[in-house]
Amino acid sequence: MGLKAEEISSLIKQQIEGFRNELVVDEVGTVSYVGDGIARAYGLENAMAGELLEFSNGVYGMAQNLETNDVGIIILGPFEGIVEGDTVKRTGRIMEVPVGDAMIGRVVNSLGRPIDGLGEIQTTKMRPVEAAAPGVMDRQSVFEPLQTGIKGIDALVPIGRGQRELVIGDRKTGKTSLAIDTIINQKGQDTICIYVAIGQKESTVRSQVEILKRFGAMDYSIVLTASASQPAPLLYLAPYSGLAMAEEFMYNGKHVLIVFDDLTKQAAAYRELSLLLRRPPGREAYPGDVFYLHSRMLERAAKLNDALGGGSITAIPFVETQAGDISAYIPTNVISITDGQIFLESDLFYSGVRPALAAGLSVSRVGGAAQIKAMKKVSGTLRLDLASFRELEAFTQFGSDLDAATQAKLNRGHRTVEILKQGLHEVISVENQVLIFYALTHGFLDTISISELGRFEKEFYEYVGNQHQEIIDEIAETKDLPDSEKIDAVINEFIDNFFTSAIDPDNAEYMPGTM
Repeated sequence: MGLKAEEISSLIKQQIEGFRNELVVDEVGTVSYVGDGIARAYGLENAMAGELLEFSNGVYGMAQNLETNDVGIIILGPFEGIVEGDTVKRTGRIMEVPVGDAMIGRVVNSLGRPIDGLGEIQTTKMRPVEAAAPGVMDRQSVFEPLQTGIKGIDALVPIGRGQRELVIGDRKTGKTSLAIDTIINQKGQDTICIYVAIGQKESTVRSQVEILKRFGAMDYSIVLTASASQPAPLLYLAPYSGLAMAEEFMYNGKHVLIVFDDLTKQAAAYRELSLLLRRPPGREAYPGDVFYLHSRMLERAAKLNDALGGGSITAIPFVETQAGDISAYIPTNVISITDGQIFLESDLFYSGVRPALAAGLSVSRVGGAAQIKAMKKVSGTLRLDLASFRELEAFTQFGSDLDAATQAKLNRGHRTVEILKQGLHEVISVENQVLIFYALTHGFLDTISISELGRFEKEFYEYVGNQHQEIIDEIAETKDLPDSEKIDAVINEFIDNFFTSAIDPDNAEYMPGTM
């Protein structure tokens, strides 16, 4: 049955009323040059710095140089399909990445896209990769410890939530292992971890992800990788993308640990892009704004005040040195931006002292504020003991006649070095650290053979955990040392059980523990 004239008339009126005359205008430019991961395009008069641009083949780029005649674009993907004469259009959006809880447990690239084969990430939240750092009044002082589970760091160069602590050293000195152990130790600490791998082999990143899975650390971690095989723009962008993801959690009152492994490769990628974009090189062929590259990134790590939720981002950037030269351009830049550095020394590493922490060159500008009261009490003299031991060791290698006081200092120093050694992925709770440092600094270990210290330490943790859990609970609850008589009694009791000849260091016949 046909429609009546009135019905047709009312339908037409409805259509007219609902009609919106919207004209969509895309600003489109033309590619004038392309090569080595960058492109130049003219016709994009209103492009913004950092704006996302789309090429005709669907690949995205980011506006990096806004010049009089054209726009310098870094290409965020394969550039082989882009040729001169192609069109490129503005999106009107500043470069952004997906963020939120759905990212946890995933391995993603610099654009926040999953590369772990586990399907799409279900999140609609986005954050710009570049954002202003929190202002002075938005922050508060660092006062909460971020326990790494590594004795040498927690005692000598403690890290607090909201701090930026640089890890610096030659390649193959254990920098990545240190970061992975710190992430493993955050289990149950209410901290989300983001590991940003820059310029590493994909097989290396894969093995790190497998280690994190094995220890259950991927349950609270995000791995962001821009591997060595990817274009330089993605290596340059990776740390900023990681920080955007971290800020989403920080501004929601959560604590985040972010590791940049490493910024030397990011600086090299940025230098490559800058020279291709014809920016004038300065010292060591780096562009003049390479300091700003890292400072605007690391300043975004902060401990927010309580009015903003009290969340934090703790940043651990890595810098690789050449032959231990910390006075080179990039190392000095990043040292001046961060709140201290952990220097890993090749000589120590190859002599079996691992982690290879150089106590004289490592420093934390937050210091005791990032330690619990108990740790402050037992580790106060450790750095001085270690420094004077190194000096004495160098001095006494030329002579054999030593007075008793010097001999005692050397004995304590050797034991301090031994106790600070730690196995790979063997993180130690802060309560156990406090107890072993108490035993060390109060002379309980002075009569124990150095070769037996490793076994002593391991069995001591087991003994206290099984027989005297109340001491561990007291340290965890009060953050302070229990009564010294109580600790002394427990240590003496264990030493008696450990071996009968503990008081005679020259006697090598030890009796096994009777636990």
